[in-house]
Amino acid sequence: MPYRARRPAGTRPARTRLLLTALLLFTAAVGLGPLGAQPAGAASNLVRNPGLEVLDGPSQFPQCFEKSGWGDNDFSFAVTDDAHSGSRAVRIQLTRRADGDRKTMMLENSCAPQVTPDHQYDLSFWYRSSTPDVAFTLFRHDTAQGWVYWTDLKTLPPSAAWTRTEVRTPVIPPNTDRITWGGALYGVGTLTTDDYAMTDATVPAEPDPCATGGTGPECRGRWTVQTADAPVRAIHSVLLHTGKVLLIAGSGNDQDAFRAGTFKTSLFDPATGGYTDIPTPEDFFCAGHVQLPDGRVLVVGGNKDYAAPDGSVGYKGLKSSYVFDPARNTYVRVNDMLAGHWYPSATAMGNGDVVALGGLGEDSSGTVVNEHFSYARNTWLPMGEAKQAWSFWGLYPSMILLQDGRLFYTGSHVFGNGLPGTGASVYDYDAGTISEVPGLRKKDERDQSMSVLLPPAQDQKVLTMGGGHHVVAPDAHRLTDLIDLKAASPQYVPGPDLPQGHYADGSPQTGAQGKVYLSAVILPDGTVLETGGALHTYREDPVFEASLYDPATNTFQAGLATDPVPRTYHSSSTLLPDGRVLSIGNNPGDGSFDQRVSIYQPPYLFRGDRPQITSLASTRWTYGTTQRITVDKPVVKASLIRPAAVTHSSDPNQRYVDLPMTVDGTTIDLSLTSNPNLAPPGWYMLSVVDAGGVPSVSRWVRIGSEGQVAAARVQSFADELKASEPGTSESHASGPATSAPGTSAPGTSAPAQESAHRHHGVKMAEGYDGCDHAYGEISQCVPWSFPKMPRAERCTWLLDKGYGRLKVHGRDRHHLDRDKDGIACGKGDVRRS
Repeated sequence: MPYRARRPAGTRPARTRLLLTALLLFTAAVGLGPLGAQPAGAASNLVRNPGLEVLDGPSQFPQCFEKSGWGDNDFSFAVTDDAHSGSRAVRIQLTRRADGDRKTMMLENSCAPQVTPDHQYDLSFWYRSSTPDVAFTLFRHDTAQGWVYWTDLKTLPPSAAWTRTEVRTPVIPPNTDRITWGGALYGVGTLTTDDYAMTDATVPAEPDPCATGGTGPECRGRWTVQTADAPVRAIHSVLLHTGKVLLIAGSGNDQDAFRAGTFKTSLFDPATGGYTDIPTPEDFFCAGHVQLPDGRVLVVGGNKDYAAPDGSVGYKGLKSSYVFDPARNTYVRVNDMLAGHWYPSATAMGNGDVVALGGLGEDSSGTVVNEHFSYARNTWLPMGEAKQAWSFWGLYPSMILLQDGRLFYTGSHVFGNGLPGTGASVYDYDAGTISEVPGLRKKDERDQSMSVLLPPAQDQKVLTMGGGHHVVAPDAHRLTDLIDLKAASPQYVPGPDLPQGHYADGSPQTGAQGKVYLSAVILPDGTVLETGGALHTYREDPVFEASLYDPATNTFQAGLATDPVPRTYHSSSTLLPDGRVLSIGNNPGDGSFDQRVSIYQPPYLFRGDRPQITSLASTRWTYGTTQRITVDKPVVKASLIRPAAVTHSSDPNQRYVDLPMTVDGTTIDLSLTSNPNLAPPGWYMLSVVDAGGVPSVSRWVRIGSEGQVAAARVQSFADELKASEPGTSESHASGPATSAPGTSAPGTSAPAQESAHRHHGVKMAEGYDGCDHAYGEISQCVPWSFPKMPRAERCTWLLDKGYGRLKVHGRDRHHLDRDKDGIACGKGDVRRS
């Protein structure tokens, strides 16, 4: 057939000295020889730049690939962001054909994969095609004849979706040292290709020690516990653009400290291990927090008062708010919010503003008031400017900014059941509409779960991991659910189960046992570290387990080294600029607090020398621009990671933004997205990663010039979801229902809406979060801690308060079921005088 003809030599690009230099560097990057001391692994992909992510500087075409073909036809080649993975693919279009073909293939030089005579090779790529006129074609380099057409192995059917095609070559003929191959388009239509792979099918892959029981740090990583404890009970961890970590305690869940007005914050320096005390004006215990575009930290609300010991009054939220200034190490008060908030979430928007919502108000009711902080005005907006949906979103609701400016409520929250309906939704803050998103499993058992916008943010995929609710089920579960928010009608689908760990006594987890209080940290290599947690939501039974989740394969790598310190309630984990992870906090049900600090070194820190960013043209980046850096060795990807602001398994602003690269030797141009909704303005950690998956130490850059804002819409991916106006039966304003024990929800009538407007809250169970719901009915509130008295007198005290017999739902931590019949404060449990 005519498309088999060899391309004319004149179609080959000129081989300038600059390009040869770049290609040689890239050869080292993709590693036909290893970089540093790399562990053995599976069969190597022999294709250089297989994902087409690296562009050649002079040609602006994927490095090591060329526009190939011959004949009388009208065609175009385009590098597109409609990729199978990453940010780049190549699209060929034929609009007229008399004869010949067009194809994307490896350059006929040192970029062409080397082969060995008598071997066979497996070749594959991903493609989309509108025509059946596509062939899988191969050329080979004969040491005597030069480059010649070899064979076509397969005709590819049309496919509107990304499809993987794979062939095995015939035995490599004698005198052949290289081949080049790809998809040849020989009919009118389009062909888009991405993610090429080639492995030697003749020689078995060298076993990967990390996949066959390897236990070294290059497989499992390493934890180190700092010799000095943190000076505060760190409830909150916020990474600053100075590289230091703000550890906020407030009263630290210590009522004696609250009564004494002893509120604490400490600034930890990972470089020196030192701490700096920060004067703390109010109780920021269980506040919200988020970095502003200039690097200051906005602190949202906190604790106005603790729940009464007898459960008659619940926790109360502060309406005051402060900004922490890293330049002066001080808190500066801003104006009060519209309502109090204890356990609120705060989400950075594309224009630098912050939307805060959820939590408990000044009267212990569930806050239905939205707060809007204007970065330009440095103030919380008044009622009428802050847009309201009058919906209760729960406590620490995970609310992630999407690329079109809307917010995704993932279903992760703290305390109680999930929200009504499906438990997840898309919230259009500007329009005031709420669209339910289906598919989240066990939506009422997502207390203290964690949700992550997966790397890269451009993919708009979210993973929700673990969770529980001991009144509904005795143990936390190990479910994960994944959603693609770029789909026309997004819905959660089941993800892989969380790996299981062991308990303090060494016994393994079994059955469906999973975790609450887990942490999930985005790493610079594009994976997610999952660590810490406990079996029960009442702060007991820590689980020792850690794994790496790979978004590209949707799999967990289990068996990582585990933090020797239990990490349950009030624990958090934070990525540091050097690629390590800090873990801190643990607040068991007995009221103690573990103040040891652990540092994790992921496996990539034990896999050879790290690349370095040797220079930055600028540390101030504007959206939609190209930014130049230089490196000391070849790298294959670059990214920006937003610094963490995490508490209670919640950081809705955590994200990893891919930076497509154009390479010219050791000079790299990085393309920053033009959409601030993908990367809200602020300081980010810039890192590059080599072919072995080893990241550089990060450099800090600030993105988003003053006044630059996001477009109103980028794509209408969720418009098909059923949206409801506030006050209708589908709206969250229909009441929190099971969101909190004993909640009485406002109705959907006009008087009920007026009540929500007037009181800015929904009634919560008395003593909310001051209750141990391991006893009695959901409407009953057994205190977390009793007045000082012998254990045997606790039932008498409860009976005097009007409590009766209480069913035990979990561990009898208060020793109220002395005769072990499953009923607390029954006939055999009461001490008689």
